[in-house]
Amino acid sequence: MDALLSLYRQWQGADVAHIEPLPKAGSNRQYYRLTAADGQHYIGAIGTDHAENHSFLYLARHFAAKGLPVPTILAVSPDEGCYIQTDGGTTSLYDVLRSGRESSHYSSGDEALLERTIRHLAHLQVEGANGIDFSELMQPNIFDRQSVFFDLHYFKYCFLRPVDVPYDEVALEADFEHFAADLVAAGDGTTTFLYRDFQARNVLVDGDRLTFIDFQGGRRGPLHYDVASFLWQASAHYPDDLRERLIRAYLSELATLRPDTDPTAFRHTLRRFVLFRTLQVLGAYGLRGLTERKSYFLCSIPHAIANLTALLSEGVADDYPVLRAVLQRLTTLPRFQQHEASTSRHEGSGSLTVRICSFSYKRGIPQDPSGNGGGYVFDCRSTHNPGRYAPYKALTGLDKPVIDFLEDDGEILTFLESVYRLADAHVERYLQRGFTSLMFCFGCTGGQHRSVYSAQHLAEHLHQRYGVRVVLQHREQGIERILQ
Repeated sequence: MDALLSLYRQWQGADVAHIEPLPKAGSNRQYYRLTAADGQHYIGAIGTDHAENHSFLYLARHFAAKGLPVPTILAVSPDEGCYIQTDGGTTSLYDVLRSGRESSHYSSGDEALLERTIRHLAHLQVEGANGIDFSELMQPNIFDRQSVFFDLHYFKYCFLRPVDVPYDEVALEADFEHFAADLVAAGDGTTTFLYRDFQARNVLVDGDRLTFIDFQGGRRGPLHYDVASFLWQASAHYPDDLRERLIRAYLSELATLRPDTDPTAFRHTLRRFVLFRTLQVLGAYGLRGLTERKSYFLCSIPHAIANLTALLSEGVADDYPVLRAVLQRLTTLPRFQQHEASTSRHEGSGSLTVRICSFSYKRGIPQDPSGNGGGYVFDCRSTHNPGRYAPYKALTGLDKPVIDFLEDDGEILTFLESVYRLADAHVERYLQRGFTSLMFCFGCTGGQHRSVYSAQHLAEHLHQRYGVRVVLQHREQGIERILQ
């Protein structure tokens, strides 16, 4: 911190008026919003990974020199351990798209923003690659067989093994070799830039201005990877027609930069990268969800499995028969079919509605509108409270920084494991007996962070697992949703 404050003082010739730590994301860097005396905001970063810092600083300067929409580097310490950059704002594209993501219906404004984003991607990949010294980037600085196998083994060991899908180790490795060769061939001879982590959270939206961040893991590689990452993000729920329009927009922009691109060949190769990215994502969900028991990742697994099922039906894995057979077994595992099976059972057994509410104890326990006198009330106040810390005071348990805080801390996950076991047993018994109403309430001090997180995740868990109708209310925020 002292080094960052000293750097700011050297750059501005005055002390910073206010400094606010920002919630940590996946990187080991710590970010701060720095406010000058005139009210101007900047972002300060402190990082312990020299290679990561150097790669980001090199790429940011390189892209900015080409007029691409990235942060401008304003000051850097001699050892590159901390630096200051322009502030792209507090809202990400992921935040903007929340309503569309939850309803699977994106507005015309959402679609226009998505199209602008993916058109910018083509320029970052092609124009941004011109003149890059790839030796300045983190290793590996090229998309090669080794990097492909890292992700395929991530899927095998972090997802296939935990869910106990049987496979022939030698035969599967042979298909991995074939698959990796096809993927690497797509980037042979190319000098295009592979962003690596191109997702909605890494695009900041400030009015009409877009700013792209977190590209420090980029490398030389094929264009298809980033398109697959962005359009087939498991939690995005992009309708097929919207996804098709965005692919056309991307190819249209790419044609202005690389007129020799064959759209048909590009689409064919793109499907292979969608399969690869789906396996990579399942590996991450396996580690974070199945092993670490983080609710967000557990709830995301069915969406990725749905993507995988669609890909298999399109024949994308037909060139890799052993892998295809393993994936087909994976998509039909009973644990991933519970939602469908339970929905059928529910439809013939009395139409159960589960009411789930978050609340503040200061305002009292919610009333049960069903007339049954209430249900479970869980007290979240024993778990670590993000509301004690300034960066989270204005946020709720629906916001990613609070979710990350709670899940990284882990206390709320242990708490919810017990809640899930109790709730599952109760819902199953109510379904068997044909009962129609059940209620769960979560309370904490302000009804803003821990209770909201817990109510939201139990609602998603029960809806996903049993297909029951869930009425979810975050009382202190005035939010009510119905999961049919």
